[in-house]
Amino acid sequence: MQSIAQNFNVMKVSIRYIVSTSLIMLLLGLVSNACKEAPKKQSEVVDVFAAADRIVNDIVVPEFPDRNYSIMDFGAVPDGTTDNTQAIKLAIESCHTEGGGKVIVPSGRFLTGPIHLKSNVNLHLEEGAVVLFSKDSKAYLPVVHTSYEGVELMNYSPLIYAYKQKNIAVTGKGIFDGQADKANWWPWCGAERYGYIDGEPQQKDDHNLPRLRKMNEEATPVVDRLFGEGYQLRPSFFEPFECENILVKGVTFTNAPFWVMHPIKSNNITIDGVTVKSHGPNNDGCDPEYSKNVRIANCVFDTGDDCIAIKSGRNDEGRRVNIPSENIVVENCEMKDGHGGVVIGSEISAGVRNVYVRNCNMDSPNLDRAIRIKTNTLRGGFVENVFVKNIKVGQVKEAVLKINTYYAIYANQEGDFIPSIKNIHLEDVEVENGGEYGILIKGRVESPVENVTLTNVHIKGAKTPLSVENSQPIIFKNTTINGVDY
Repeated sequence: MQSIAQNFNVMKVSIRYIVSTSLIMLLLGLVSNACKEAPKKQSEVVDVFAAADRIVNDIVVPEFPDRNYSIMDFGAVPDGTTDNTQAIKLAIESCHTEGGGKVIVPSGRFLTGPIHLKSNVNLHLEEGAVVLFSKDSKAYLPVVHTSYEGVELMNYSPLIYAYKQKNIAVTGKGIFDGQADKANWWPWCGAERYGYIDGEPQQKDDHNLPRLRKMNEEATPVVDRLFGEGYQLRPSFFEPFECENILVKGVTFTNAPFWVMHPIKSNNITIDGVTVKSHGPNNDGCDPEYSKNVRIANCVFDTGDDCIAIKSGRNDEGRRVNIPSENIVVENCEMKDGHGGVVIGSEISAGVRNVYVRNCNMDSPNLDRAIRIKTNTLRGGFVENVFVKNIKVGQVKEAVLKINTYYAIYANQEGDFIPSIKNIHLEDVEVENGGEYGILIKGRVESPVENVTLTNVHIKGAKTPLSVENSQPIIFKNTTINGVDY
């Protein structure tokens, strides 16, 4: 019996040894694999922005024949009061018909109505050129196929418009002045600070936005969504609609009626070295919508609304169109005043993916947020794969990163379309004054925000470091808020 007991004890020791040894070997294996995987993860970070480089390299930047067409040769008068609409139109048509080239606006002040670009035309403003757009709303008729806050309609022509064209450009060192102010275009927003007088017609009246919203819900054909004269929906400044290979370089936009640069349903867009200085209502700097392969670089945004706002249609309209905005690179830009530095939403029903923001400076006591994602359950949509790297923020009012799935203006914004937001990554971000919140996230119980990471992010001066609802735990790596490690 004693021998059996001894053997049994030996067996127990052996089993413990085998189990212990196996566990140790398993743990060592896991550690070894983790060590092997560490470089892989590091390379994945590098690959993320290599993808941004590939997007930039693949974008087709238009080139033009070496032919010049001065608007002066077509009867333009640079006195700031003569209507040059026809002279500019003739120069563009001649350039287009003869195979393309450069339409030159020389130094001087040129008054005009809307400018409609044609394929293979580069509208070039020489230094000292100022293009002044007419204050007469009737000049922007007849109505054209355009869009207002994510809903297509027939409305006043954008100030600079291209429809289903290829290889177009606006370049140079001159200024486009929309001449919008508290007496022209802006009062239609309905806000007293922009010149609205109580009792005057404005965009929220039943015959304006409510009527357009209903047409959206009922899928009214666009050709039957007639607005324009007698309505108060302002035109965009520069709008290429269903265009391909677009370049905007060097010019300045100021005093916009509404959104400044609005490429919609377009592909291969380069916006380089542009200055936007416009503080009117809804004066977003750049709003790519239903668009892909976009580079916004070396620009200055000093705006009355979002500096950059990436969009993809509003509510039912966006779901019907179903063209996500994707492959968008924002780099080497300066964001001053504005509701947000880089914003995704709120018209986002078709979704947004693959957004890369790098090497930007954001700083103003009037800049509300640095990075913002906004939607609700009427918009729905998805946002995925947003990568932000090497950003310096001097001061923001509300939050460095804000994700809000309860965004609401106008009337009720609750519906049946639960948004999905995932893969939001901030890296190498330095913030001197974080405002009300360091990070502010409001997800949904039905669809929490997923996979938010902060790597080498350092936020100072935030009144509340974190406010997070309905989100997977944020992953922090070498991150501090108000000097505290997270």
